[in-house]
Amino acid sequence: MSTQIHRLTITELASCDDCVVLRVTGELDQSGEALFLGTLGACVDAGHRHLVLDTTALSFCDSRGLNCLLAMRWLLDRRDGKLLLAGAGRRLTELLAQTGSSELLPSHRTVAHALAVLPQAQRPVWPPVQA
Repeated sequence: MSTQIHRLTITELASCDDCVVLRVTGELDQSGEALFLGTLGACVDAGHRHLVLDTTALSFCDSRGLNCLLAMRWLLDRRDGKLLLAGAGRRLTELLAQTGSSELLPSHRTVAHALAVLPQAQRPVWPPVQA
């Protein structure tokens, strides 16, 4: 699955019953807000309690994007799940620090490090096996 609108692309990299790993590429701002919330919301509706976002290719995130991340974290927290960020760049890391959101949205160096936070039975195979 890959979805793109304007300057935002969200691609599924791996999944299992409890967790999905998504790559978020481009700009997370007002123009991509509906796509972001709709795509991640559909993952939660499909039963995924944990979402890992590979943000290595996220080039921009403003306050609207931060609100999207916090909204998804809130939703997953209500379902005993987690929103885990992986590979956050300097700009996203600074935004999280400046807004006091670093503890709510901890960032891990890699997807593998983020997945290690979850119990083994709730993790998809990583790295994904190519068919």
